[in-house]
This record gives sequence, structure tokens and C-alpha cells, in this order.
Amino acid sequence: MIIEHKDDLWEVLKTQHVKPGKGGAFNQVEMKSVNNGTKLNERFRSSDSVEKASLQEQKFHFLYEDGDDYYFINQKSFEQTNIKKKIIGEKGKFLKENLEVIINFYNENPLSVNLPNQIQCEIDITDVALKKQTVSSSYKPAVLDNGL
Repeated sequence: MIIEHKDDLWEVLKTQHVKPGKGGAFNQVEMKSVNNGTKLNERFRSSDSVEKASLQEQKFHFLYEDGDDYYFINQKSFEQTNIKKKIIGEKGKFLKENLEVIINFYNENPLSVNLPNQIQCEIDITDVALKKQTVSSSYKPAVLDNGL
């Protein structure tokens, strides 16, 4: 969940309802700034108001990466948008050409990318199976075509 707090956008990481023996109950919230990545622990009482950020979700297809950006296209309007690699982070390793993703926008600026629940990858390299592991289910390390 993304909230507006102290003139910034914050991603809520963890919440905990606390009822101390003395005084009123409150929510302890751990948040991370969307813009600069700093973390903040904040207490919200029942009298405090918190605004949930209004995000617009749009479906896009991944086109390509170039330098510090990933490029996407909206299949309905053919609008192209680019997103910095630092916004997408580790999710960028799972992007394949023509993969459909959902991009969240805040004030027409891309904020985050949601990948589909399942992605098909091919296995490039595996180690040989060890002897005597055929009796029970066994696993062996593998490297996928995206390097993971």
C-alpha cells in the first residue's frame, strides 16, 4: 500500500497494532520512501488521518532495455513510456520481450511495475545429477536464460 505522509509517498512495509498498558492504542508502521528509499517508523493514533495515494494502473508490454531505462508500450493507445532501472530493481531480470505488466502511475509518473504471477523461462545450464538420488525426489541447481 502506498500512502501520502509528510509531503512524500511512502510504501507501507509492516504494521503492528500496539495497546500499551498505559495510554491509548496506536499503530506502529514501518514505511519506505518511494522517492529516496529512506525508512521511517511512525506511530499513528486513531485520531490521526492518513491518505492512501491514488494510483492509476495501466497494462503495458515490455519492449526493450537501453542504457538506464526499460521501455514499455500500451497496446491500446500505442503510447510508449520508459522507466528507470532503479525503479524496477531486481524485477528487471524477469522482463522478456512482449511480457505484459501492470504499471502504477501517480500524477502521470510511473511509480512501480507489477509482474505477472507466472513467467516462462528456459534452463540454460544444469549440473549433473548425483548418483543414488533417484529413489526420492531430488533437486539440482540450474541457471535460467535470464541469468538467475
